Amino acid sequence: MNDDSVAFYDGLVAHRLIVPVRVPGTFGRGAVFEDVLERLNAAISDVARPDRAEVCTFPPVIDRRIIEQTEYLDSFPHLAGTVFSFFGKEREALELSKLVHAGEPWAATQGMTDVCLNPAACYPVYPTLTGTLPAGGRTITMTNWVYRHEPSDEPTRMQSFRVREFVRVGKSDEVVGWRDAWRERGLALMRDLGLPAESDVASDPFFGRAGRMLADGQKSQKLKFEILVPVISAEKPTAVASFNYHQDHFGRVFEIKSADGEVAHSACLGFGLERCVMALFRHHGFVPDEWPRATRDRLWR
Repeated sequence: MNDDSVAFYDGLVAHRLIVPVRVPGTFGRGAVFEDVLERLNAAISDVARPDRAEVCTFPPVIDRRIIEQTEYLDSFPHLAGTVFSFFGKEREALELSKLVHAGEPWAATQGMTDVCLNPAACYPVYPTLTGTLPAGGRTITMTNWVYRHEPSDEPTRMQSFRVREFVRVGKSDEVVGWRDAWRERGLALMRDLGLPAESDVASDPFFGRAGRMLADGQKSQKLKFEILVPVISAEKPTAVASFNYHQDHFGRVFEIKSADGEVAHSACLGFGLERCVMALFRHHGFVPDEWPRATRDRLWR
């Protein structure tokens, strides 16, 4: 970590906002941190009220077939987290115990399960939409835990974090217009909270040489936008929200059709809740009671 990152991390720890643990990117959250996060999520709900979105909740694991069908492992093999468990009998259990107590590798005693850790908050939704959508499509919202295998000591880069997600599925013009309108809504919310937020075209962290070509194509087609706020540095601001247009990718994979019988298009947007909260602590200080009046009025209604 650079000096700014270390100072910010140490401040979060000193004020008991986060709780350090051994594995990088997996810290605990203190009571004040969670209070701000819940209030922020409520503020997002207020902004989203006109959408009348359906509310869903999903666990932090998903059917492994989803990441296989969506070609996630082709694009992001470095981020995926697959769940393994023990399938043996007593003899194999004794061998597992012996290896663990000897401090030796024991991964070979495990087998792959049917679930993996959820790599994107919207992924559990699409398989539930197979079939024909109602006229006007559907809009769904959820707050999901997400896992990405990118261990780091830098506090805004977490292996597991929460995303307030919205998914819109329907005709192309419907979902693109919705995504673009939400980009403006999201930018306005961050600025109303006193954050120096800006929006820019972005790309996903595709893997390898071919991934760079995919990222260039994503940017040139303006399929992804992010809201950026300086948290660790002004030169490399942190993405606190993203707004994505998938074209008909998920519609084809999961056989989702719009009311007119065409393959449905989809868009999603997500607020990284922990990152937004950290941005608030970075710009307003570690003590919420001392935050600007306008910020407190928006969150403590």
